[in-house]
Amino acid sequence: HVPWPTHITSLVGGVKNIHIGIDTNPGYMPGCYIQGMGQLTIGDYTQMSANVGIITANHDLYDCRKHHISQVTIGRYCWIGMNAVILPDVILGDHTVVGAGSVVTKSFPEGYCVIAGNPARKIKDIDKELVVQYHYSKPYTGFQLVSNDDSQ
Repeated sequence: HVPWPTHITSLVGGVKNIHIGIDTNPGYMPGCYIQGMGQLTIGDYTQMSANVGIITANHDLYDCRKHHISQVTIGRYCWIGMNAVILPDVILGDHTVVGAGSVVTKSFPEGYCVIAGNPARKIKDIDKELVVQYHYSKPYTGFQLVSNDDSQ
């Protein structure tokens, strides 16, 4: 019941809590795990590679039957590299690049940076004057969002 293109090997759960921007399709690449137990917001033109994990809730340390619901916010024009994992309570600002295999445990809300490692840390700033903020002439071509309201 995911209203955007996803790969058959990807798992996207909690769709009602996931808000995506233009040309953003979490789970489009193979092997992704997108968990929307809590609020997940992903901005326009953000792309993800294969095997990306985004987690919005985590198990209770003392009772694994319980979850601590949280949120994740990813800005516009971000790139999430292969096998990266983004954990609860993380905010990534616009134009953040997450290196392949990184585990993002803390926020980088200022954006315009490259982060990598386990745990991820900033390894490079991105020059705001050099980034291209493109826009598609037909941003919603390809799929139509459907209502979550069952009364219709």
